[in-house]
Amino acid sequence: MKSVLIGTALMLVSLTAFAGKTERDYMTNTVKPAVAAAEGKFKEACGCALKISVSDTLKSTDDMAQARNISNSIAEGAPGYCNDAESKKAICQMKTLEVVKGKDTTFAFKGGKGTCTTDGQSYVSWDMITRELDK
Repeated sequence: MKSVLIGTALMLVSLTAFAGKTERDYMTNTVKPAVAAAEGKFKEACGCALKISVSDTLKSTDDMAQARNISNSIAEGAPGYCNDAESKKAICQMKTLEVVKGKDTTFAFKGGKGTCTTDGQSYVSWDMITRELDK
């Protein structure tokens, strides 16, 4: 009896770990194209590659919308920022960028990796990223 309850509980937990159709469609049709556009604009403007990944900690479409907003902010901000050698050098320190869900909206950078943490209601702006990388 105990093993049946444990098995049932594990099945229910594993079922909730997967996103529903709405969330999968939003990720495929909205977030991934925004990420690809941001990576392309970043490379074109700054002359270096940036790999953006979206963590599975962003589960709802509201959370995922913040990843889209971060990507859009990068795509819009990079061309105006990367207009001199010093700016390109500063921003090209960042090789990867991960978008995760957390308690507060923050940007952290260490060892070539940027981490954009969203609280699900607000997003890390391009200015927050450049302010940290310009230090």
